[in-house]
This record gives sequence, C-alpha cells and structure tokens, in this order.
Amino acid sequence: MRVKVISRSADDFTRERSNDLQRVSRNYDPNLRTQEKAVEYVRALNAAKLDKVFARPFIGAMDGHIDAISCMAKNPSHLKGVFSGSMDGDIRLWDIASRKTICQYPGHQGAVRGLTVSTDGGVLVSCGTDCTVRLWRVPLSSGIDSSDSSEKLIASYVWKNAFWGVDHQWEGSLFATAGAQVDIWDHNRSQPVNSFEWGNDTVISVRFNPGEPNILATSGSDRSITIYDLRTSSPARKLIMRTKTNSIAWNPMEPMNFTAANENCNCYSFDARKLEEAKCVHKDHVSAVMDIDYSPTGREFVTGSYDRTVRIFQYNGGHSREIYHTKRMQRVFCVKFSGDASYVISGSDDTNLRLWKAKASEQLGVILPRERRKHEYMEAVKNRYKHLPEVKRILRHRHLPKPIYKAGLLRRTMADAEKRKEDRRRAHSAPGSMPRKSVRKNRIIQEIE
Repeated sequence: MRVKVISRSADDFTRERSNDLQRVSRNYDPNLRTQEKAVEYVRALNAAKLDKVFARPFIGAMDGHIDAISCMAKNPSHLKGVFSGSMDGDIRLWDIASRKTICQYPGHQGAVRGLTVSTDGGVLVSCGTDCTVRLWRVPLSSGIDSSDSSEKLIASYVWKNAFWGVDHQWEGSLFATAGAQVDIWDHNRSQPVNSFEWGNDTVISVRFNPGEPNILATSGSDRSITIYDLRTSSPARKLIMRTKTNSIAWNPMEPMNFTAANENCNCYSFDARKLEEAKCVHKDHVSAVMDIDYSPTGREFVTGSYDRTVRIFQYNGGHSREIYHTKRMQRVFCVKFSGDASYVISGSDDTNLRLWKAKASEQLGVILPRERRKHEYMEAVKNRYKHLPEVKRILRHRHLPKPIYKAGLLRRTMADAEKRKEDRRRAHSAPGSMPRKSVRKNRIIQEIE
C-alpha cells in the first residue's frame, strides 16, 4: 500500500544567519485572496499620499553672481560641473555636490549670452553682447582653485555683431554662434569657417543635433525655426510660427525630434522630417517659456518660464507632471538637467542657481536593496491604479502660487471664449468656408523649403 505524506525539508526553511529573512511559502491562487485588488488599491492610495508627504524637491541655492543669470552649460565629461554666465559678464564653474564655485572666468565686457563645452570637456566656449567669442581652459579636477584669467583664456575672437547663443557639436571640433547670422567656427580659426543667413532678422538660439553632427536648428526673432545642414551651402527648411521661439532642444534618444519653447506659454514638439504639424503641444505655463532642456534619457524635459516657475514634462505629455517654485525665485532664464537625469538646475533673475530633484519625493543617499524593491513595488502599484479617481486626484494635485493659479484660470477663460466665438462664427458662415484647424497646426503659419 502506498501512502502519500506531506513532508518538507527543514534545511529549506532554516535561516543560515540570524539576520536573514525568514523563508515564506505563498500560494498565488486568486481564489484564496479575494481581497487582493482592494488591498493593492489601498497601497496605491497610501503610496500616492506618501509621495506628497516626502515631496521636498528643493535641495539648495548657489549664490555668488551679482547680476541675473542668462545662460548655463553642462560639462559632458564631468558629472558635477556646471557653468553659468550672468548679465554682468561673469562666468563661473560650479561643483554641484558641494554647491561651491570652483573657478571664475572674467573677461567679457557685456552680458554673457551663450555657453557651451567641447565634446572632450576641455574647452569652454562663451559669447556675449560685447561681440567676442572666448575659448577658456576647463580645470581637469574640482580641486583646482581660481588661477590667473590669462592662463585660463585660450583665445578671444572679435566679430562684427553681438552674439545671442552658442552651441558645440556633440561629436566634432566645430561650434556655431547665433547673432545677425549663424556662424560656424573652428577652435583654431579666428574667422568663421562658414556663415548662413535666411532673412535679415536676428538669430536668438542655436542647437546641434545629437545624432547627426552636421545638422543644427535655430530660432529667430522673425518667429522662425530654421534647420541647417553644414554639408550644403544653404539652409534646408524654415518654419514660421505665430509667436517667437525662445529656445530649442533636441531629444537625445530620438534625434529626429525637437521641442521648441515658445513665447505663447506653450512648448511644441516637432519631427524634423515633417514640420507642417507639431507632434505634441505641451501646455501649463502662464507666461513665455524662456529655456528648455531634455533629460539624458529622452523621456522628459524641463522648462523655465517668465512666470517664475520650473516645470517638468513627459516627452509626449500635454501637461506638466511637476512644477517647482519658491517665494524668492524670480523669472527663470535658463534650465538644465544633470548628466545622470537625477537633478534639475535653474538660473533666474535673482542671481541664484537652484538645485532641484527631478523626482520630488525621491530618497537621496544610499538605498538598501530592500528599500529599492519597496520603492519599485509602490511605483508599480501607483501606475496600476493611477486612472482611478481618488489616486488620480492625489497624484495630479500641485500647490500653485496665487498669481500663477489666477493667471491659469484667466488663460482658460480666454481660450474658452475664443473657442465659443469661433464656433458661433462657423455656425453663421457658409458650410465648409471655415474649416477646423487642429491645435497642432493653428500656431504654424508657413513652411518654406
């Protein structure tokens, strides 16, 4: 006779060390856990509430400038290094970890309007309203103190007009300046190796494509966005919008896409191959968007606005997932993501650089494996139940300063009134005489090739 017995080995369930976790056997049959979804929902609710409890995005301010900060640049070879330029001509290199100035670069006689760093991280290029382009030597380690400025200055080139922006190739030795026209420079040449012009208006920003080093995009004061190819002697394509574009950022993971920060409080994402329609319109700011920068992951970008706030958007999201503001922060002129996508740096009119966490409730410092697994589980549970009303309400809620809140209400009222007016006009017009235009197209006037 065969007898079936329930048996288990004690070795499988005995801890090897006293601080080991006790082995637990689980049966995942859903019939045994009828309340599993209800329990998970409560956990998602608690995780959303704890996110709000631990949301402390502001890390610290870096003060030292005596005038408004106009531009910033990251060092591609040093994670902690950030350069900032101010309206009084002062350039500083900051160590983000200690939030201290490592060295200064005096020399510009007017506002510094553009900063960029070479691919190897060894040369800083600056330009400004004093009609000069200056090349500076970057210290190799953060321990180097401020030495004589003549030792740090590699070269200084004087040109015919003031500059409004500069950007370096992601791979290569060329950099481009924006001003009366787009000039392409080489490190070893005192004159531009090439110049591009399309119209007589000032070019206010320039950005090289991260995937194709010979492609660059610019925005001009004539409300245009222009794409240039260095391999040809003429510009490639031009897009004219209803309002001016203040800054452009390419997506580093999808180099055919770029996002434009516009004067009409919105950001517009475009595919460079199909400019007649925006891929996405990112709304929420209540004043002109001054600067934009993509995360190294390419999944989100940060914007700084004239309305004194910093917002973080998903690359395909119509509304911001996060808004940062302080009582003392004034108009934000420049923003940057850190090289590891963990932090955001903003530079504003009140002479300060501010350091923020990219995820407001993220825990800083060393995280134990158990803690990391717990955080990942809570994140997964939140994503699973984020569409439910209570969880959605908590996750979406953000405290806004009263002026921003009132301005947002006013903008929505104006947009609704405009829509009602257009609907009435269409109702009293001949059928087909007023075709509907999508939000992605109605800010675009014309595309020129």
